[in-house]
Amino acid sequence: MSFSRIPTFVYLLTSLAFLLQTALGAEPLFHFCSDTGNFSAHDPYESNLHKLSGYLSIQAPPSGFGLGSIGQTPNQAYGLALCRGDASSEDCKTCVVEAGGEIRKRCPYNKGGIIWYDNCLFKYSDVEFSGQIDNRNRFYMWNLNNVSEPQAFNEKTKGLLTELANQAYGNPKMYVAGETELYGSEKLYGLTQCTRDLSSGECKKCLDGIIGELPSCCDGKEGGRVVGGSCNFRYEIYPFVNTY
Repeated sequence: MSFSRIPTFVYLLTSLAFLLQTALGAEPLFHFCSDTGNFSAHDPYESNLHKLSGYLSIQAPPSGFGLGSIGQTPNQAYGLALCRGDASSEDCKTCVVEAGGEIRKRCPYNKGGIIWYDNCLFKYSDVEFSGQIDNRNRFYMWNLNNVSEPQAFNEKTKGLLTELANQAYGNPKMYVAGETELYGSEKLYGLTQCTRDLSSGECKKCLDGIIGELPSCCDGKEGGRVVGGSCNFRYEIYPFVNTY
């Protein structure tokens, strides 16, 4: 798969995927390989990419975000690592190291690639992308179970995610998780997050855009996600955010 040839949206249907990813935290959610260019073994770009992966695995864990580049044009490698806002430094480091190694296995000679796990995102390219909303790399996930009152549920979901998005773009971590009441004692849980290379305005624009895709992604579903290269949201009818 590639950044430019696949449709913007890739649909992952099965609830089994949710169960497997919960049980196997180290399993990637999804990945794309870029077809904008390739490199050969022992190419200077390969060395720069290896150094970049190591750099991001050190830079990201303390704050949950890393951004950088290694080398000079035309062999310069740009990269970004983002950990979910509730991930510990240890879990963040483990995820970034795993992601950096796994995307290289899946895209061995591609000059660009992106991979998502539950706890982190890892992205690299030979083209500078910092500060730009990534609208090309995106996928959906949803629970196959339907809610009993879809219209009311959809409104609750959009309301919660919109509220969280309005908080996230003004938050230094560009991440907010929260909950709202559904019916009686039942609750709805959600999170929104942006990569921190975006400005506050671009973060809000990114989140507003993916929240607008709720009808296409997760209409009347008990849980769902829209996951992109610059922002993402998730909602569930059960708690899924870590508390320390």
